[in-house]
Amino acid sequence: MNRQVYSLIILLVAVVTGYSAQKASVTADGAKVEKLVGGFQFTEGPAADAEGNVYFTDIPNNRIHKWSVDGKLSTFRKNSRGANGLFFDKEGNLLACEGGGRQLVSIDPNGQVTVLADKYQDKKFNSLNDLWIDPNGGVYFTDPRYGSKDGMEQNGEHVYYLTPDRKKVIRVIDDMVRPNGVIGTPDGKLLYVADHAGRKTFVYTINSDGTLSNKKIFAPEGSDGMTIDNQANIYLTTRVVAIYNPKGEKIQEIELPERPANVTFGGEDKQTLFITAQTSLYSIKMQVKGA
Repeated sequence: MNRQVYSLIILLVAVVTGYSAQKASVTADGAKVEKLVGGFQFTEGPAADAEGNVYFTDIPNNRIHKWSVDGKLSTFRKNSRGANGLFFDKEGNLLACEGGGRQLVSIDPNGQVTVLADKYQDKKFNSLNDLWIDPNGGVYFTDPRYGSKDGMEQNGEHVYYLTPDRKKVIRVIDDMVRPNGVIGTPDGKLLYVADHAGRKTFVYTINSDGTLSNKKIFAPEGSDGMTIDNQANIYLTTRVVAIYNPKGEKIQEIELPERPANVTFGGEDKQTLFITAQTSLYSIKMQVKGA
């Protein structure tokens, strides 16, 4: 095979591969981003309950809001102590990373709050940001510090694991610049963690004791919040919602009028992607469902 023919084949493969990547779409045919509600200061932490209602935070206003499946907005909790990331456990309790309160809490359906973790080695956390609950009930959470470092007691910005019995906190990542978004696979085998300031997203193998190993770069960009669908695609929030397949290949981007901060699947069929972005909550219909 001469060099010209070889070069032509390589070019055709590149074109076909690029075309396939461009055509890969997980949004529903013809679907467009819809603004559901606005007027907030900074929205974050969306999480869906078992019925598909979506809860999200307005951090500066110290509120946790609820967007119901029938399209109504209500306030679930006032004085949320700067709650950021949210996640529901199997019992229907809403776990929240209280950035201002520097603690991880559980809120039952009646609004009763229980502190799950507020220290590591007798030192207060920095400003808890995002979390994911594994199949055993253990909780991974990130602890960065944005803004002033005043009152910071930890020796850096790390990732922790609260054991399923809720009795022990383990530091599982200590080599990131500023960890932020975190999500795991439903089978509890892989954990994805974004180093927001390091501008990379990594994937880890989850060991039986909750520790992590086999660190690999998953995406060449960081992220704020993250989610995963039932095809194991990972959704990162940067200037857009960037969607990567399990191989770490970017397959689609979703653009919004405002910069996105976090994402989750919700709605009665879990086939709607909800996006918190600055002052508003947005949604878009999908072909895939939440994992």
